[in-house]
Amino acid sequence: MNSNTPPASEKLQKVLARAGLGSRREMETAISAGRVKVNGKVASLGDRVEMRDKVTFDDRPINLRDVNEVPRRVIMYNKPEGELCTRKDPEDRRTVFDHLPRLKGERWIAIGRLDINTSGLLLFTTDGELANRLMHPSTQIEREYAVRVMGNVKREHVVAMVEGVMLEDGPARFTDVQEFGGEGINTWFHVVIMEGRNREVRRLWESQGLTVSRLKRVRYGNIFLDKRAKAGEWVELSQEEIDDLSTMAGLATRKVPELTPDEKNRWSRDKHKRRPVQAMRKPKHAKPKR
Repeated sequence: MNSNTPPASEKLQKVLARAGLGSRREMETAISAGRVKVNGKVASLGDRVEMRDKVTFDDRPINLRDVNEVPRRVIMYNKPEGELCTRKDPEDRRTVFDHLPRLKGERWIAIGRLDINTSGLLLFTTDGELANRLMHPSTQIEREYAVRVMGNVKREHVVAMVEGVMLEDGPARFTDVQEFGGEGINTWFHVVIMEGRNREVRRLWESQGLTVSRLKRVRYGNIFLDKRAKAGEWVELSQEEIDDLSTMAGLATRKVPELTPDEKNRWSRDKHKRRPVQAMRKPKHAKPKR
């Protein structure tokens, strides 16, 4: 490389996400809130930085890393109903991050979200660029959901949702709807959607006067929810699965670093001490007197 070539600059939120501080959207919010400084000055949205710049987040120095220095780990989590997709909740309710393995010098970034009443597949990664690419609408990644619907579902309802419905935040549609059985007013369907807008699956059914009584995400791109992770449990994806996700996101594949002995022990402890939701017992009451 020519020594006179100026260092490449990148958007600040992209560099912060790559440092493992959160998603690009979270970093944009932090920048707007004045939590980020570049070379001692409060940063603004639109700022660009180079690797030689001094960046702080909440006055903590941040170690900026080149794109090839970021370890690309991905885990699949089976979210139960009742958990929030947020790092901290003011009401101290359970969040999906309570169950994830601890990282040293990294941070899990959620690839998409599920609302509190939706269960199923959530992906988390340490690579902010991978997360951003997989969530961006332009990537057009399929999300498949199992849906239990209350009401008499007619063919015209399905046709309307596949052809497209105008919701309050714009047009929306399912790319596929398949009936999966059930009786009476509770029938199961599998639907596929290409976006991740808030409550989009539920709102599409509601547009037809139908109510979703159960909703579970079963697939994100090429990753299917399987028996490796029961409700409230996680599993690390294989090199092949992560390579497929990387290719889908338009990124070069990268070898997943092996866990150090300390990380293996910590992850094992985290997996065994965090019981799945079904196994969590109610507080013991005092034993009755004999």
